[in-house]
Amino acid sequence: MTRVRRLNDTFDTGLVWFRRDLRSTDHAALYYALKHCERVWCTFVFDTTILQPLVDAWQARHPDTQVRDRRIEFILAALRELDDALRANGGGLIVLYGDPADLVPKLADELGVEAVFANHDYEPVAIERDETVHQRLAEAGRQWLTFKDQVIFERNEILTGQGKPFTVFTPYKNAWLKQVTAFDLKPYPVETYAKHLEAPPPKLNRQLPTLDQLGFAPSNLAELEMPTGMSGAQRLLDDFTTRIESYAERRDFPAARGPSYLSMHLRFGTVSIRTLARLAHEMSLQPDGHGAAIWLSELIWRDFYFMILAHHPRLASGASFKEEYDRLRWERGPEADEAFAAWCDGRTGYPLVDAAMLQLNRTGYMHNRLRMVTASFLVKDLGVDWRLGERYFAEQLNDFDFSANNGGWQWAASTGCDAQPYFRIFNPIKQSEKFDPEGRFIKRYLPELAKLPAKWIHAPWLAGAERLAEFDVELGKDYPEPIVDHAEARARTLARFGK
Repeated sequence: MTRVRRLNDTFDTGLVWFRRDLRSTDHAALYYALKHCERVWCTFVFDTTILQPLVDAWQARHPDTQVRDRRIEFILAALRELDDALRANGGGLIVLYGDPADLVPKLADELGVEAVFANHDYEPVAIERDETVHQRLAEAGRQWLTFKDQVIFERNEILTGQGKPFTVFTPYKNAWLKQVTAFDLKPYPVETYAKHLEAPPPKLNRQLPTLDQLGFAPSNLAELEMPTGMSGAQRLLDDFTTRIESYAERRDFPAARGPSYLSMHLRFGTVSIRTLARLAHEMSLQPDGHGAAIWLSELIWRDFYFMILAHHPRLASGASFKEEYDRLRWERGPEADEAFAAWCDGRTGYPLVDAAMLQLNRTGYMHNRLRMVTASFLVKDLGVDWRLGERYFAEQLNDFDFSANNGGWQWAASTGCDAQPYFRIFNPIKQSEKFDPEGRFIKRYLPELAKLPAKWIHAPWLAGAERLAEFDVELGKDYPEPIVDHAEARARTLARFGK
């Protein structure tokens, strides 16, 4: 990907293309454009090459209902706030709809800009798109300048002592912590040069599109009370800082208010990674900084997976990181299809797994511990190819990010880098007993089990029909029988991986 070679260049006019960085502060591309250009326009493109697959996936699963996607609503809300912030400083967003590989060069030509500024994207398809944009701009005599913004360290910035990319997280994290400086975490002072923002020309000064105009119906985002935009990210961050000390102790319990809930904001860039990493790093150095240190590790995992994808782009084509596992024989046929459908719908008969999948389906969010539990269950209890689960999460997760999603699934499936060994298989009952001991999370999403005491809620079938009847539960009617025996499934997995 092309990088800036001469930061001393100055231009009369420039265009900033916002993508997954929907904020007006601490923004690398916006900062450099404003600093090096006398006049700067801003654009966002609703990319039909991304939107159409969302529509197709929805219609395949819900053929008789209108297309809904919380992420599109979230983006629209973020764009409204971003547009307002830019307009308050004399600018504004030019919002387009179509294929950006065509539209961005065309807009650059229409505005007559000398350079287009954007932040690095890391997925192979996006890199190919950006190279197309670069070539078309170059043909017209315009520059394409991109900057690191999504991560603290990218690609080859953290290497082993032998100059090779890491494949194991802990030594990568140690190298990351040793290398990071205050400069790496410093915000870009966009406001210093905001006077160079230029308002959209009259014929391009359109209102933002509505959901309906984009071909989507309202989802339940408003009902979920998800804070949106830059202000929403700040509210969540302010709340998290009041409880970050307990993050290490509470983060694994889905019924507790433990996580930051900022993942969707980080995914769409309504908050910068530097803001979060700087806070985590500073607080981790305090006497009571253990929670912040653990949170910082989670942010470093994000850098790690971006780096892995950069060095192994074949992962985007469905390849296992450990190539020998591409030969694994997964379950196939009607029974496997039904098992996968039961997993998707939250009717496996294992309450923690089902509650987690229902949370995902209803809210677009899933607690990180439960992502591991549900992924392990699909792959190692049901014997279903991890790629099917990866794809389902991609469709459902509000915070879907390819590198992290792929990394997490391959970790659970034991096919990835620094993955758990194949013989370490989550026991869904023990995970439930350990991380939802009173069944509070289970009862939230499975009210049909609300009367069950903690002793039986993790594996209702062990209680027996008579005892379950005391709590108005009949397996097969009120709640499914377990679709698999964990001990038998474990033996099959060991045989599958051991061949």
